[in-house]
Amino acid sequence: MPLCVMNGRSDGRSACAWLWGSVGKNASFIQVPFLNLLATVADRAGRVRIRVGGNTQETATLVDSLPDNEMIAKDKTDATNPTDTPVLDFTAEMIYLLANVSSLVNAKWYLGIPFNDTSNLRLQIAEAAEAILGDNVLAFQVGNEPDLYVAHGHRPSGYNQTSYFDEFGIVVNAISNNANIPTRGNLVAPSLQGTWTLESVFDTGFLTSYGSAVSILSVEQYPDNNCAAAFPDAGFGTPVNPQDVFANYLTHNAGKNLIAQYLSAVPTAQQMGKQFMMFETNTASCGGFPGVSDSFGSALWAVDYGLQMAYSNFTGALLHIGGQDVSYNPFTPPPTNLSTTHGWTVGPIFYSTLVLAEALGTTNTSQVLDLNANSGSDQTPAYAIYENGALARMVLVNFMTEQDGQGAYTATISVGGGQTGEGNGTPSQVKVKYLTAPSVAEKDNVTWANQTYGGRFECDGRLSGTEVIQTITCDTNANTCDIPVPAPGVALVFISSGAQGETDPSTTETYATTALTKTANTVSIDPSVLATSNGMSAKDRGLSSTSQGSSDAARTAGAVPGLVALLAFVLGACAVSGALRR
Repeated sequence: MPLCVMNGRSDGRSACAWLWGSVGKNASFIQVPFLNLLATVADRAGRVRIRVGGNTQETATLVDSLPDNEMIAKDKTDATNPTDTPVLDFTAEMIYLLANVSSLVNAKWYLGIPFNDTSNLRLQIAEAAEAILGDNVLAFQVGNEPDLYVAHGHRPSGYNQTSYFDEFGIVVNAISNNANIPTRGNLVAPSLQGTWTLESVFDTGFLTSYGSAVSILSVEQYPDNNCAAAFPDAGFGTPVNPQDVFANYLTHNAGKNLIAQYLSAVPTAQQMGKQFMMFETNTASCGGFPGVSDSFGSALWAVDYGLQMAYSNFTGALLHIGGQDVSYNPFTPPPTNLSTTHGWTVGPIFYSTLVLAEALGTTNTSQVLDLNANSGSDQTPAYAIYENGALARMVLVNFMTEQDGQGAYTATISVGGGQTGEGNGTPSQVKVKYLTAPSVAEKDNVTWANQTYGGRFECDGRLSGTEVIQTITCDTNANTCDIPVPAPGVALVFISSGAQGETDPSTTETYATTALTKTANTVSIDPSVLATSNGMSAKDRGLSSTSQGSSDAARTAGAVPGLVALLAFVLGACAVSGALRR
């Protein structure tokens, strides 16, 4: 399951400046934790795919420059929709930023073409992306959730599937006649939310007319929404109590039910030679549910959901990322006022991308089978992953939490033999990695093969701890292998050493900080001097300016009170951190 980064949330509340600050301030200043996080995924999956888009892409405009050399500017005065999506201006600096990320990490990008005014198309983002990003552009999305345009005030009443068909054709023709967009056949559509069915769009002749222009058939779906709590005055009804819906995510049926409506359309995509993608998803729209979307349960849900999509022949899926107050974020930078003293926060759901990347491998030949394990148990699903026709890995999920010695179980697996008509194929031993946490409600203490990104405000983008890959001896005479599965947790079983080595990076390239901030008022003190010093008495301290360049600045720049102020700031930040953790 690839990672998704957007410049605006699905619920429309702008996270533009914050989110782009998490990528980089400009093309020359890229956030190191962001690069490190991408590297951990890319090293397992071969590359990481990122979408830059969302509701804000519809009104976005590429401009020559912005005041104060800003890269992005938003204007909420023209936000005419129930979720306050702002109008967005950006410069080519944003595209150069993406290009520089791709030069360091194998990152590829999906971008969105503005679609709010097809009588005055703005194709500059596609022109600039083709020139600057080149083959690091995967595709361009045309229209984001067009079946919600009327409800969100983006189109007049009566706008329907035929209206979208006509407008999409305007964009296709414009691109065909634009020499500055040389790549053809890489559009993403129709990106429906579910108010319309895919079949109703296909019935307009969409695939017949535009099949050669489209490379990806896309949908966008969440299992629930928290919009009533996020926008109490927008008419979304009564807020949902997150604990009332938590159990909905802890079942195998959660993922199956979410994609059931698309199963009839997937064969159409295959017949047309098109990819079929869940282009935007997460635990609940409008930012997710606190206590659910940021819990270990969300990681279990995402692993099962991702593998269920793979089993159902989805090409891929993109997890949505939002702003500081969003519960479902895979990762979140610290607030600006804590950014000099605190690290990033990695949500439990980010760990699911590591599990899925290693489970699906890098050969691009993986075939996934839902085993309907344990008599179709809704709590303990299992999947087999084949590569080049041979069993390579298995994934065992356990949604249960250990209580009174109940919850954890042992799965007995056999390769071949029995009634399969094949010879015994169980190896003499297998390797196993575990995704674990104390409970499904856990937010911080999550480990993948004994490694962790740490708790809140603790991450620099790198996994810490010693990786532990367990070796389990199998009974080749009985053709069985017993795999303990913790409660809650996920076991990734590598049937062969080659299957494990393929996705387990021997080294992950990480990135150093090369930019310094707040260099004017910093001090360096010999620890031995500090250890034996009692400081000065008040009568010996002079009063003077602390501003650089003033008459007394040079004399006071290295004074001990500067260090005291720094320590007070750090302690104050820790106090805030503690308050946020409760």
